[in-house]
This record gives sequence, structure tokens and C-alpha cells, in this order.
Amino acid sequence: MNIIKNPSPDTWELLLERPTQTVNDIEATVLEIFKEVQSAGDKAVATYTSRFDGISLTQTEVKPSEIDAATALVSDELKNAIQLAKRNIEIFHNAQKTERICVETTPGVQCWQEKRAIQKVGLYIPGGTAPLFSTILMLAVPAMIAGCKEIVLCTPPDKEGNIHPAILYTASLCGVTQIHKIGGIQAIAAMTFGTQTVPKVYKIFGPGNQFVTVAKQLATKYNVAIDMPAGPSELLVVADDAANASFVASDLLSQAEHGVDSQVILVSTSMALIHEVEKEIEVQLRTLSRKRIAEKAIANSKLIYVETDAIALDLIDAYGPEHFIVCTQNDDFYVDGINNAGSVFIGNYTPESAGDYASGTNHTLPTNGYAKQYSGVHLDSFMKAMTFQKISRKGIQNIGAAIELMAEAEGLDAHKNAVTLRLKAIADEEV
Repeated sequence: MNIIKNPSPDTWELLLERPTQTVNDIEATVLEIFKEVQSAGDKAVATYTSRFDGISLTQTEVKPSEIDAATALVSDELKNAIQLAKRNIEIFHNAQKTERICVETTPGVQCWQEKRAIQKVGLYIPGGTAPLFSTILMLAVPAMIAGCKEIVLCTPPDKEGNIHPAILYTASLCGVTQIHKIGGIQAIAAMTFGTQTVPKVYKIFGPGNQFVTVAKQLATKYNVAIDMPAGPSELLVVADDAANASFVASDLLSQAEHGVDSQVILVSTSMALIHEVEKEIEVQLRTLSRKRIAEKAIANSKLIYVETDAIALDLIDAYGPEHFIVCTQNDDFYVDGINNAGSVFIGNYTPESAGDYASGTNHTLPTNGYAKQYSGVHLDSFMKAMTFQKISRKGIQNIGAAIELMAEAEGLDAHKNAVTLRLKAIADEEV
């Protein structure tokens, strides 16, 4: 890993760049696939599935018999673990429900807000280098709690045209209404436009590689919302001599093994800890089944030494990490002061992988610095806030003159007239 000592603030932007391609590098490919799926539907999807996934499929929708067969292949131990995680995710997301908010802003003017579920949502579940069935829990559970009527899931097939059994089991457990064997850009395009077999959805959720991320962003040009730009995974750890170096190394490697374009960073006020963590990474890396992937990610990662907690916090806020682990002598300083992070993990015994799986918080989080303006997925991600108002005769009399004056000042005569007619009708009735 690269050790950097006391970088000056004017170098932070370059230092903290993510190892990703720009949108311009990818957008042409995404646009081409989008146009073909829009015009040819399932036929175009099949063409790209054959090209990118190496399998020709005549049908993408998973049959109930396939789900039953897959369920039988999942061990009872794994089923129990998935069910435990599901319960904790349900508890945390159920707690996010809010009641109707109703106020009388002026006598006779009643305003209220209610939340309604997004009717049709699409879930993208990566399945290339790792079958991320945990992401189904993170997306389908809050979708069910919110009350979404259609939950469409797309995930890439393997070379035999199958989906990992744990993905099918978890999707069935969580109430997914349709599952399709489609991956990558073509999956996002299919859910954006709809095909002969894949429904068009109103909002698309889920992480993916850089191509999927750009495809989701492009989907917003076609009247489809997305959760956030969620690309390659990243983790920043701030730690000092209060931290356990082996724990820190394990956390950094847990993110590095996601993909070669993942990024992990350690920020520390202790050079001794930095050197200990560097040694631990070398030791732990040898035993990983995904060693080659982790090694490439580690090559893009950094160990940064700074002199004070204040400098460290400023640097971390400038980075805006997806995952942020705090393990220092002064955890409260970072926890209270951080502005830009997707999800925060505090103390020696709070690994980031707990949030990935079973603590209850959501692991679908903003990457690439988008934590500065986006939230991670939560219950409200699957809902819309709708406002209502009801005005009585007395109410329109109380605010009518103000509306007339404001409309006149903006030159909108019809707006003014809509109020004037009502006020005149009330006045005539009272004569």
C-alpha cells in the first residue's frame, strides 16, 4: 500500500481520487445498449446476455420450480443466518415509519403530508464475482415494508444459465414478484424501458460496477428514478493506537476483496499503527480466496498519516467515504463531527461486514464522494411524500387577499382570478 505523510490540503483532491473511469469513457457503450433494448426489447437483451455473460437464453424469467429447486440447495445454517439478518433489517426499517403530519397553518387552512409507496421498483443484484444475496435483503425488505406492489429483480446468470441458489431463496423469502436472469447494462435498460417480459419500473435500486452505475444515471433521462450513484465499494478507516491493527487490516481487506476497482484508505495520527496495519495486510492477504482481486484493489489504496484529529476529520469529510470506521482514543470527536459518510462504524468490535449483512442498517450506500449529497437506502427511498390541503370558506377569506396580491405581482392574472371568483361568491352569499 502507499504510505503518504502529512499531505497538504491542496493535494487532497488528487490524492483522494477514486480508481474509476469517467462517465465519458463508458457512456457511449451504455447509450448503444440502451437504444437497442428500447427498440428491440427481449431480443436485444438476449444478444447482450450472450455477449457479456456467455450464455444464450430463450427465457429470462425464473420459474417457481427453479426457486423450489434452489431453496433445497441452500443449507439450513445459511437459511437461518439469512432469516436472522432479515429480522434485524426489518426491525431497523420498520422503526423508520412516520405518521401522517397534519397542521392548520391558518384558521380554515388544513395541510397534511402522507407517504405512499412507489408502485413498481426494480432491484439490480450483482452476481459476477460474488453472488450478493445480502443486497436483496437490503432492498426487498424495505420495499415490502413500504408496500411496493411490484418488485422486479434482475441479476446476471452464470455460464450455465443459472442463478446462485442463495439469491433465489432470499428473493423468494423477501417477496420479490419477478426475477430475471439479466445482468449489467442490459438489465438496467430492460427495467428502464420495459420489454416483452420485463416490466418498466418507476425507480431502480442496487449497486453495480462502473457500467451499471452509468446506466442507472442514464436511466434518469428516461423518467426513471434511481436510489443513488452506487458504484465500486470503498472504505475509509480512521484509527490510532487505540485500534487493533489486525482488526483494521481485516476491515480494509474485506472491502478490497469486493473488486479490483474498490478502494480502501487508512487515516491515522500514529505511524506505528500504520506500519502494523501494513504488515497485517500482507499476512492476512495470503489466506484470502479472492487474493488476486484484493491485491489489485490494495494497489489503489492508501495509508495516510496526519498530525492531528482535526486534520484527519477535514480530510475524511473531503473524501466522503461510503463506509467509515472510527477506532480512536477520541471516537466522539469523529462521530459528532463527520458530515460526509454513507454509514459509520464505531469501535474495535464493529466491523463493516456487520453492516453488510446482519446488524440491521442498510448496506446500499453512496460511493465516489456522493455521500456529500446522497443518503444510503432507507425506508423512505421506496416511498413518496404527498401533500394535501383542504381550505374552508373562512380559510380562503384569511389567505385570499395575500394570494391575489402575490399573483398580481407575478403577472399571473388567472391565478389571481381563481381566488377572486371564490371571494366574490362568498361575499355575494353573505349579502
